Amino acid sequence: MVRGFLLVVSLGLTAQNPEFDIRISGGRIIDGAGNPWYIGDVGVTGDAIVYVGPPTTRAAKIVLDARGKYVTPGFIDTHSHGRRGVFDVPSAENQIRQGVTTIIEGPDGSSPLPIGEYLSRFSKVPATTNFGLLVGQGTIRAKVIGLKNRLATAQEIETMRGMMRQAMREGAFGLSTGLAYLPGTFTPTEEIIELAKVAGAMGGIYTSHMRDEAAKITDSVKELIRIGEEGDLPAQITHHKVIGGKNWGAAKDTIALVDAARRRGVDVTIDQYPYTASSTGLSVLIPKWALESGARSFRERAASPESRARMKREIVVNLKEDRGSGDLRNVVFASCAGDRSLAGKSLRDLTGSDDFEKAAEHVVKLQEQGGCSCIYHAIGESDIVAILKYPWTMVASDGGIPVFGVDVPHPRNYGTFARVLGRYVREKKVIELEDAIRRMTSLPAARFRIADRGLLRPGMKADVAVFDFEKVIDKSEFGNPHQYAEGFVHVLVNGVPVLIDAKMQTARPGRAMYGPAKQ
Repeated sequence: MVRGFLLVVSLGLTAQNPEFDIRISGGRIIDGAGNPWYIGDVGVTGDAIVYVGPPTTRAAKIVLDARGKYVTPGFIDTHSHGRRGVFDVPSAENQIRQGVTTIIEGPDGSSPLPIGEYLSRFSKVPATTNFGLLVGQGTIRAKVIGLKNRLATAQEIETMRGMMRQAMREGAFGLSTGLAYLPGTFTPTEEIIELAKVAGAMGGIYTSHMRDEAAKITDSVKELIRIGEEGDLPAQITHHKVIGGKNWGAAKDTIALVDAARRRGVDVTIDQYPYTASSTGLSVLIPKWALESGARSFRERAASPESRARMKREIVVNLKEDRGSGDLRNVVFASCAGDRSLAGKSLRDLTGSDDFEKAAEHVVKLQEQGGCSCIYHAIGESDIVAILKYPWTMVASDGGIPVFGVDVPHPRNYGTFARVLGRYVREKKVIELEDAIRRMTSLPAARFRIADRGLLRPGMKADVAVFDFEKVIDKSEFGNPHQYAEGFVHVLVNGVPVLIDAKMQTARPGRAMYGPAKQ
């Protein structure tokens, strides 16, 4: 018996010879396929859904009241950075309280390796959410070549293809790249295609943090489409956004490229988080040549007055035109290895003025001390709406599983899915509720070939979320991020209640998820 399950038995009705273990009663059922809601019941036995239909009086060990609430499949977060957090905070309360029951890690070109070893470790530690992995192209390249800016030899490419093949056999869902980061940024398109061919032949998907999300964003989308087309596999622009005020409005062009590719038969989709700020390392402001070969080499270059001056000139351009979008207040520290007191402060606070050259010097010094995680307020609301309106855009957090109260992380960790439902569906009416649920459930399940989740259907695994649409909202804010989303009432993972009447339970029924080529 799963630990914690007995704690919720008294909350429902018991009966002799019950037909269901759990019956979710009288809710507005949204099945995940985009169909209109209807009032009905969901019956669960073991880890599976066994009944979805009109209200019934059939007996159950537990009856969960869903009257006036919406009952949906559990949400699938296809872009997570929870690989450490899932061990530090196995309850994953930030995810459960916004209806997320499955997360996919390994995005942006970085993943655990070997895949099988990590998933085996996860399986031995009770966790609340289901957990799957992509394999990172950057991780593979770093193991073979390091963080060097050079072409791979034919033999090295074959070695990387072998590592890709092994990762797929161990359960990876596909290949990810982070082409704005080392060593992905040093990788030519043709090398990525070679790995993509392996992933595609084994049923995998390709997701990419593209090379450029600012001035060269359309070129980056074209590259992603080419990799999907020549690699013969589904391709996904992950956390799609347009960075820098001068570039706002470009979403109409990127969506047109995706739409044209789909019309000619290239399988391309998008995922997105609904915030006007991104979050990544301070290193994104630093030119890639300065970062080549790692931290020691960076410090050596920074010690050279000529190289340091060149770095700072290029950082100033990034602060004005890219992630900084022309205002030092737009760069806010989430956490810094060398100075924890900086969390929550802006680069303008640190600099004490609008002096961009002085700010660039601070960036170099902080990177010398181990770097920072930062939040960059440089995304336009109109692009968020345009991307969300596109029918093949799904929702993904790009967040992790944070330790509550530690540092000042991006609100997307706590609010992504609830924000879409509360602000963009209920308040702004950008998309319909049933369509929003489709983008959180059946669409990501289909893209990642998770055949037994994403729909409320008999025979599917019982990952289920119940929420109050009038109350669902994100509470996390940039200055005060450690606040859970509100409005979710009940959540089941693999048929086990993990949230009952908005109270977290002690059960940890999460499972390791394996991709289509698992052997």
